[in-house]
Amino acid sequence: MGLAAATAALGAVAVTEAAARASDRPPTAIAALIALAVVAPVALVRLWPATAAVLSASAALSGLMISYPVTVAGVTALALLYGVAGRLRPLRTACSLILPFAGYAAVPVSSDRPGGKPFALILLAVAALATAAGATMQLRDERRRHRATQQSAAASLMEHAARGERARIARELHDVVAHHITIIALQAEAARLATPGLPPDGARRLTAIGDTARMALTEMRRLLGVLREDVDAEPTLRPQPGLGQLNALLDEVRDAAVGGGVRLIVSGSVEPLDPGVELTAYRIVQEALTNARRHAPGAAVDVELHYRGDDLNVRVYDNGPGPASNGSSGHGLAGMRERAAMVGGQVTAGAATGAGFLVEAVLPTKGATP
Repeated sequence: MGLAAATAALGAVAVTEAAARASDRPPTAIAALIALAVVAPVALVRLWPATAAVLSASAALSGLMISYPVTVAGVTALALLYGVAGRLRPLRTACSLILPFAGYAAVPVSSDRPGGKPFALILLAVAALATAAGATMQLRDERRRHRATQQSAAASLMEHAARGERARIARELHDVVAHHITIIALQAEAARLATPGLPPDGARRLTAIGDTARMALTEMRRLLGVLREDVDAEPTLRPQPGLGQLNALLDEVRDAAVGGGVRLIVSGSVEPLDPGVELTAYRIVQEALTNARRHAPGAAVDVELHYRGDDLNVRVYDNGPGPASNGSSGHGLAGMRERAAMVGGQVTAGAATGAGFLVEAVLPTKGATP
């Protein structure tokens, strides 16, 4: 709707300007049609940016050939179209779109004509600069995606390294400490049974030593279970989750929930995002759902994904009791903010409108800025 309105506004300005210029030399209708033809392809820029640039350039050159210079609105439209083509299309394709202007500028024409060489050189400069600006933005986006991918890979390596270290500690405790504690318990029991004439106080002390050793062994085995929990939870490597796995996550929450349900609401033009951004959005939703189950059991939860061009807006809110009275944000919200910051986004959390708790994240769809 915004693009259509912008195209209509540019078209109206272009037609008005063309009619004013051609008022002293008919036909005015031809000037207005050419001016409108230069601007109209803006409506196609989202679907076919290169085609739109070619159509606008053709109309502009046609006007120059019959001495109808491009209007200011037309120059604006050309700059926009060539900038978008430079950003969304390969550099070779974008540069080839400039060739018609370069060819026209190279053809000898009378400089006193309204559509003469000076104006052709201006259009050539506008198209070249707009294409260069678009190509620069494309390069910046590629660098952002590359950086986000590197950060995601580094985070995965750190996670696997931490799991490996926990597994090593668990093995060391099991192989060394557990063995020695077991020996202590057995020797204390053997000493109590095998020592003739042992005083009652000595027997009680040996029994206490054995009981203490067995208690320490039980506690250590519990600690081993905690250390090995993450290691044994995923025995095989699997791809990092993304928004494609969000429905499966919500199904798990629905199966485990008692009371309120969980809804997923998606709006905007859905498109695949950078893997780092999708992983971040998935983890934020996962943590927000966990917090909702912990602090608002039985509450209904809505998960919203709003695609807004350059941003993805993620909202998770419930109709529970709202923020805790002590105002503590907890480690979960801090972790969500850290994840969002890694891709150049941000997370806010607090009371939802009316009642409940809201977690909202705004993530750039191309990843972190350099």
